Amino acid sequence: MRLYAERPDTRLAQVLADLGMLAWTVLWVLVARAVHGAVLTLAEPGEAVESLGASVADSMGDAADVAGDVPVVGDELAGPLDALGSAGASVGGAGQAAQDGVATLAFWLAVVLVVLPVGWLLLRWLPARLGWSREATAASRLLGSGAPGLDLLATRAIATAPLPRLAALPPGTGAAWRAGDPAATRLLAGLEAARLGLHLPAPDGVTAPS
Repeated sequence: MRLYAERPDTRLAQVLADLGMLAWTVLWVLVARAVHGAVLTLAEPGEAVESLGASVADSMGDAADVAGDVPVVGDELAGPLDALGSAGASVGGAGQAAQDGVATLAFWLAVVLVVLPVGWLLLRWLPARLGWSREATAASRLLGSGAPGLDLLATRAIATAPLPRLAALPPGTGAAWRAGDPAATRLLAGLEAARLGLHLPAPDGVTAPS
């Protein structure tokens, strides 16, 4: 399968398009990473809440253990402290849930920032790139098959080449092609080859330049 054209101008345009696609992808990946990091900073209050809740739960748990050792009224003293410890644990869980929510938001926001713009351009770049590759590969096979292949390319040029390019051909080219003139056939086939950025093979008996 042919990936790039033979003509330098067409090949340069293809390389620039490929590099542009790569640069576009890298740009949005960097933007997504920056946004991901910025959104994750919103999790800092959740971290503080989780840390506070864990600290309160530990402190109240220790205090409840100490209070439970007090004779007679130990259970009465430990009960409220245990309740405060449970409340602290609940607060810590809420902080963790907030962090998880922010992390999920940051992840999916980064994914969207990459998929949408890159996918939008990819849907335009990839079909054109693959379409050219298929056509250029087929045209290369026809160019290598000699006169029959040139005649097919000339026929396609007659059918699909822009009218201004056909009108710019020497007068009588179409009639000469219908009469089987090899020069007219090469001229028309050259239009199709040039559209795809390919070179015509050297005529029979002529050595192609290295």
